[in-house]
Amino acid sequence: MAAVSGVAAAWCVYMLRCADGSLYTGITTDPARRVAEHNGAGGSGARYTRSRRPVRLVYVEAAANRAEAARREAAIKQLDRAGKLALCGPGV
Repeated sequence: MAAVSGVAAAWCVYMLRCADGSLYTGITTDPARRVAEHNGAGGSGARYTRSRRPVRLVYVEAAANRAEAARREAAIKQLDRAGKLALCGPGV
């Protein structure tokens, strides 16, 4: 998992690996809380991940603001599976 360097960012782009092996990308201000929500704690998470639990965090990238995070999320979603796995690093 890529580490968020420096001080905590207000917004992050994150990628999850679902139980079926698929990847999910989103943005948040609190990756740990969001992963818990995707796994059913304190919220429903995304519709996509509800039937693919458990999920685990495999990538986090800091963004300066919400707009930058959303742009980066869109760019990551345009990557093919190999590109997304390359971002996550080996062993994902």
